[in-house]
Amino acid sequence: MSYYLAKTVSKDFDTTVADVTARLKEQGFGVLTDIDVQATFKTKLGVDSPKYRILGACNPRLAFEALKAEERLGVLLPCNVIVRETPDHRVEVAGVDPVASLERTGNPALRATAEQVRELLSAAIARVGESH
Repeated sequence: MSYYLAKTVSKDFDTTVADVTARLKEQGFGVLTDIDVQATFKTKLGVDSPKYRILGACNPRLAFEALKAEERLGVLLPCNVIVRETPDHRVEVAGVDPVASLERTGNPALRATAEQVRELLSAAIARVGESH
């Protein structure tokens, strides 16, 4: 089982980040964090790297349900979605597979919620790059 869901698009990087954010919103997610990995590496290490953003996505209703079943689950939240520039100058969007991630808890009560989150994240990622 893969630990992520992914799609590569031919759109430019910044347009793709905005599209990912909009597609996540359509599925009930908000972006709680936005980490610019490229800028961090440049500032902290003085190195150049490809464009790379980590978006921390959260569906509040499903996070609430999951935290009721597993109170320490916050260590695995939010669901990270990356937007990264590939070596061939395309843009990949990838999100954590919540089912694979939440299996690590050993709590079967989380399975149904994890499957719902996977379905919603998959739908958001699948629509990236499509016309609105």
